[in-house]
This record gives sequence, C-alpha cells and structure tokens, in this order.
Amino acid sequence: MRVMLADDAVLFREGMARILTDVGFTVTGQAGDGAALLGLVRADPPDVAVIDLRMPPGYAAEGIDTAAAIRATVPGVGLMLLSQHVEVHHALRLMTEFDGGVGYLLKDRVSDLAAFGTDVRKVARGETVIDLELVTRLVARRRERDPLDALTDRERAVLALMAQGLSNAAVAADLHLAIKTVEAHVTSIFTKLGLIQHEREHRRVLAVLTFLRA
Repeated sequence: MRVMLADDAVLFREGMARILTDVGFTVTGQAGDGAALLGLVRADPPDVAVIDLRMPPGYAAEGIDTAAAIRATVPGVGLMLLSQHVEVHHALRLMTEFDGGVGYLLKDRVSDLAAFGTDVRKVARGETVIDLELVTRLVARRRERDPLDALTDRERAVLALMAQGLSNAAVAADLHLAIKTVEAHVTSIFTKLGLIQHEREHRRVLAVLTFLRA
C-alpha cells in the first residue's frame, strides 16, 4: 500500500516514513507543507496521505484544507490527519465535510506501530477513524439538555464505538454482543435522537455528529 507524508518537522516526517515502512507501507513522497503534498498527490496518487493538521504558513488548520483540496481533485486517496492535541471542532469538520476515508489521530498514537498501521489501512479502505481519546473526552463531557440523555449506557457505548468508525460487526465484537443486538441498539439510537431516514442524509453519520457535538 502506497503512502505520502506531509509534516514541516523533518525529523518527525522521516521517523514517520521509517515507521510506515516497518509496518509494510511504501512511502512514495514526502512534503513539508500542504501545497507541496498536493502537487505530489496529483502527480502520482497514493492510497493514503498522512498529514499534519498544523503546517506552514499559519499553523492553524492547513492540514484539513490540504485534505479538502486532495479530496476535491483526487477523491480516491485516504486522508489521515495527525495532531498534537485533540480539538473537537477539527474532528467535527472532518465528520461533516468528508464522506469516509478520513482519520483523526493524536501524534502519540504513532508509537503503537501495529495499531497505527491498522488505522492507516482503514482510512485507505474508505473507513473513518477517530482518536479514542477524543471519543473518551466527549463521553465524559456533559452539557445542560444533553441530547444523549435519552440513551442507555449500552446505547452510549455503541454510539461511542460508532464514532470511532466501527461497523456494526466490529461493535458487536468489541462489546461481546450479537450483531442483531447491536443493530437493535443502533435503531433505538436513531429513534431517540430523532433521526429520520432521508435520501440525502446518512443517519449513522448524523448520530455520530450528535454525539460529537453533545
């Protein structure tokens, strides 16, 4: 599987390249900013691009902007965003603006080579990966009139795993439940959150967005 990297820190970028090579990827390009990465991807599209969220010139959200430009011109490329810190608004933007094939992980997740490799491959296959720490913080955070108050603890657990990009089968395996039981929980979640099926909306995505915003 072919991958390209973008990070303005040369040492981190080279270390990332070694890590990805060690877990079976072929690194076909490296860049120090979003514009350079975009040029590389357009010239020779990889399976996935691993992108630092904050890069020159403003060190704000250039990584997501670059990801959006890649998705607009080379839609088949998976996009894995790495960040030093968990920032909810960036995760929400990824969930809202990108239709699968995206990931958002903390940079320290790279230290678990096998897990990181698995997550990059998921993104390359079109799946969505959200950092577990983000999900954990959102579960713990409460607001007045929380829309998730109507959910049972089990339904919250199912929704938290959905927010990580897991399929019903993967949720069932993680929680040691039958797939039909998970499907029932998912249906109940949709009902309690008032998510009615619509041809232009995906209820699973809307449920996760409700979870992330709550």
